[in-house]
Amino acid sequence: MATLSVKPSQRYQLSDWRTNSYLLSTNAERQRDASHQIRQEARILRNETNNQTVWDEHDNRVRLAERIDTVNRWKEMLDKCLTDLDAEIDSLTQMKESAEQNLQAKNLPLDVAIECLTLRESRRDIDVVKDSVEEELLKEVEVIEATKKALQQKISQAFQQLCLLQEVRQQLCSDHRDKMETLDIDRGCLSLNLTSPNISLKVNPTRVPKDSTTLQQWDDFSMFNKNHAEDEMKATIELREAIALTIAQTNNELEAQRVATEFAFRKRLREMESLYSELKWQEKNTLEEIAQLQEDIRRLEEDLRRKMMNLKLAHTRLESRTYRPNVELCRDQTQYGLTDEVHQLEATINALKQKLAQTQDALDALFKHLARLQADIACKANSMLLDTKCMDTRRKLMVPAEKFVPQVDTFTRTTNRTLSPLKTCQLELV
Repeated sequence: MATLSVKPSQRYQLSDWRTNSYLLSTNAERQRDASHQIRQEARILRNETNNQTVWDEHDNRVRLAERIDTVNRWKEMLDKCLTDLDAEIDSLTQMKESAEQNLQAKNLPLDVAIECLTLRESRRDIDVVKDSVEEELLKEVEVIEATKKALQQKISQAFQQLCLLQEVRQQLCSDHRDKMETLDIDRGCLSLNLTSPNISLKVNPTRVPKDSTTLQQWDDFSMFNKNHAEDEMKATIELREAIALTIAQTNNELEAQRVATEFAFRKRLREMESLYSELKWQEKNTLEEIAQLQEDIRRLEEDLRRKMMNLKLAHTRLESRTYRPNVELCRDQTQYGLTDEVHQLEATINALKQKLAQTQDALDALFKHLARLQADIACKANSMLLDTKCMDTRRKLMVPAEKFVPQVDTFTRTTNRTLSPLKTCQLELV
């Protein structure tokens, strides 16, 4: 008799079997849907990337063409700037050669101004004042020194400006060469296409090269070179005009300052003469007041002596009446009168002494002030004498410059002429 043999293995339920079949079916549909979605996305990506690549290449070709135009415009501007710069260098060179003159005829007014300042150093006490004459003399020295320096300075400036122009020209030439080289490179890049034989993959082509600059820096650099060159050319034009103007202005400035200084001298002399007269008048009145005050002091002293005698008389009477006998020693009207007299005399004497002291103080003050007045009068007389000598010295400035031939070293201003006795004495004292 046959027996049933059952394989010992796991048994699934019918529901599991059905679920498994359903999952396989639904997963297959889902995978097909996903595959379809990916195929559609791939087609869209291909279209978009192809379009993007074409447009990117087109945009960059346009950018290259625009960049070539930009660089070429800068090159043309630099060409024009270089041409103008060369013309300006030639003009400034000619002006520099014509400006190396007119450095003399300024030693005489300078020596006169210094001599006047030296003379006025002999003023004394309060008269050693920084007045308008000293200011004008110092200004005259400054103007003369400035005019002497002006021409030499203009020549030096012209030389320095030529150096700057040459330096700017070198910068422009360097920038011009770089732009020429850049144009060659960019034009070569613009000529490349997909069929060009010399295109290939490069190692890390998107790297940022060392010392790379931004577009703004590039534009600023060329703009700076151009503006720098234009500024230097403008400065050169102004310098050429300034050189011509300086030659014409120096003599006018010196003449105007000479007139101003001599006007200040005349004004100061009139002021000192007026003050000298005022001081002399004050001295006369002070002497008269001293004489009157001395007379009043003498009278005060006489009155004081008389009041002292009156006081002695009253004291003696009062003292004598203290010896009256017995009841006669009464305080009668005479006693009261003598007492009042003593008090009145004592008050009068104190008042006279105070007034005498005040009067003597006033007399001392008058004597002190008189001494100050007399000292100041002597100072004013000395100052007027010195300023008069200065005016005499300045008459040398009326000699036409072309007729004056000084024996003076142009650079050191050491003179070969004999010094005046006054100057010799001052130098010895120094």
